[in-house]
Amino acid sequence: MYLDKIRTKLETKIELSPHFGEIIQIYDNKIKANGLKTSIGDIVSIIGADVDTSGIVSAIDMDSFSVIPFGSTHGYKIGDKVFISQKGLKIGVGEALLGRIIDPFANPIDNKGEIKKDEFVPIINTPIKAMNRGLIDEVFSVGIKSIDGLLTCGKGQKMGIFAGSGVGKSTLMGMIVRGSKASVKVVALIGERGREVPEFVAKNLGGDLTNTIIVVATSDDSPLMRKYGAFSAMSIAEYFKNQGKDVLFIMDSITRFAMAQREIGLSLGEPPTSKGYPPSVLSLLPQLMERAGKEENKGSITAFFTVLVEGDDLNDPIADQSRSILDGHIVLSREMSEFGIYPPISILASASRTINDVIDKKHLENVIRFRKVYSLLKENEILIRIGSYQKGSDRELDYAINKKEKLEEFLEQDSTALLDFNEIKGKLEEIFKT
Repeated sequence: MYLDKIRTKLETKIELSPHFGEIIQIYDNKIKANGLKTSIGDIVSIIGADVDTSGIVSAIDMDSFSVIPFGSTHGYKIGDKVFISQKGLKIGVGEALLGRIIDPFANPIDNKGEIKKDEFVPIINTPIKAMNRGLIDEVFSVGIKSIDGLLTCGKGQKMGIFAGSGVGKSTLMGMIVRGSKASVKVVALIGERGREVPEFVAKNLGGDLTNTIIVVATSDDSPLMRKYGAFSAMSIAEYFKNQGKDVLFIMDSITRFAMAQREIGLSLGEPPTSKGYPPSVLSLLPQLMERAGKEENKGSITAFFTVLVEGDDLNDPIADQSRSILDGHIVLSREMSEFGIYPPISILASASRTINDVIDKKHLENVIRFRKVYSLLKENEILIRIGSYQKGSDRELDYAINKKEKLEEFLEQDSTALLDFNEIKGKLEEIFKT
């Protein structure tokens, strides 16, 4: 039995450093060791009598370093050995990833066998340089009327989907993945319940993983797995972008990613700030989000990041910071969801910062007109409902009331009915023809 365990370790072909360090302190979620010259981001193997796991160097002192393990610290003791196994974390990528469900290390978890890797790429990369970014001037259609028609996205844009719990994020995500015509689709499910993964594939995607890669790090995984799951998914998207392909990147959720970094930061002694988030969380968000975009002479990554707003508070520190980094935001309304309007996108609270650059003049005029008329209806909604408004008192409001049914019909869409972009433009124009 013991020989089998040794044989298994040898077959993994992990290159361990000739020198080793020793564990000097053990905490519930980190290990402190000495005896090695390490750099931040180095991957180490921690080997005990009956346990063996990997970790990443996250802090360095004068004569020691701290390791956050990818697994549990249970079973280790003072004096157990620590080896450097890899300078920086890398994952294997390739065309064989398409149609697969993988963990943050790009290992398959869908019971469909091993995945052939074409090359290894680092998980942590620098974002696209500012002057190498291409202009966002092409429409990125997702087949949803309220997005394509009123919040039109461009190739290479970064959009946020802001919503409270149970409002309909997963359904909208599924519609975006199925409605997008991107060459490659990368879906990162970070910190979600394990039950939701097969449900998302079966219900929201209809079991169709054509040109789709799903990266999973569930809520029961270590905070390190949840953090690097997001970076791993982005590295996979970059691999295909560098081949000149247009990639859809969609992640659920930024909030769980931030919570993972909060756990790591606090365990390393960072001071908590607003809602307990340490400063490293706010600096980490742009490191992930800014890697999406359009790069000259290469492809593009159009990204949708969901943000779980606690208590529907859009001024939550993560929501507020995300909004400042992203190129637009889609806000899901609990009120619309309760009224049975799906997808429950609050048009007046949402915005696309690139819409002026990707749609024609006539389309833009219709968008402005829709928002103006719909805003007028919302402002006077209570008066209209209780019958206090007398027809003829305000000509513009009379016009808005006549258009009310058509406006609401445009906002509603069955999750299985995905439309062509030109068809959506036509439906928007028809609202104001008479």
